[in-house]
Amino acid sequence: MNTRRLWLLALTLLPLMAAAPARAADDLDRLMALLAAHPGGTVRFVERRHLAMLSAPLVSRGEMTYRAPDWLERRTLSPRPERLLLDKDTLTMERDQRRMSMPISQRPEVEAFVASIRSTLRGDRAALERHYRVALQGQPEKRWTMTLEPLQARLRGIVTQIVISGVGVAVDRVDYTQSDGDSTEMRLEPAGKP
Repeated sequence: MNTRRLWLLALTLLPLMAAAPARAADDLDRLMALLAAHPGGTVRFVERRHLAMLSAPLVSRGEMTYRAPDWLERRTLSPRPERLLLDKDTLTMERDQRRMSMPISQRPEVEAFVASIRSTLRGDRAALERHYRVALQGQPEKRWTMTLEPLQARLRGIVTQIVISGVGVAVDRVDYTQSDGDSTEMRLEPAGKP
């Protein structure tokens, strides 16, 4: 192919290549707007933690409730009861009749980890991008997958990637890949489903 044809091809493809990131940014803005308008709700979860030292995953089941903009409760029902409550800046854990609370602002890596879920649910793109490189695939009103890669070295030492998937405002999957190779898969479905 001669030089002139290469230039013509490049000039033809350049607007298309430039439009792809702009379209992805628009899609992310649309998804965040959809999520921000949603008041929350309750879902059931099944979580499978894959640990290198175990031959089978650890499985837990329970319910999660989100109330916009900053209240998130995770109630594990099996294999043993546990409650995690995130209310504004305070994370509270209850297990075996013991209760422990801490402000997440005092632990930047915890705050960043919490932001992956809570900032997604409340449609807060700025908060997500403070902690993660955010990439979206799919269409916000249909099936979408958002990949979060930590920006802070301290958080990268814990988790290398978080992948959150859903359809419209319904988040139905959250997967974490840890820096040590262990991983967690969480599947979510509306609490009313049989």
